[in-house]
Amino acid sequence: MDTTTTLQNETRLTDILGLRRCGIFPRGKEPSIRTLREWTKLRRIPYHRVGHFVYFDPAEVSDHIRSKLKVPARG
Repeated sequence: MDTTTTLQNETRLTDILGLRRCGIFPRGKEPSIRTLREWTKLRRIPYHRVGHFVYFDPAEVSDHIRSKLKVPARG
């Protein structure tokens, strides 16, 4: 089996600071840590709990934001 294929299929979990820096939000317009914690508490973004730690998969969060959290246009 090719090792590059297995590395690409692994999920890359990151903490809340890494989620802000991973590039899924526009530069300079990243949500605050308080906002991300509120979204997590309200289950608006997907997350993974390991013990009492909370981790995020940036690909899952990006897909979820693009598909579920769209704001309807005014007018």
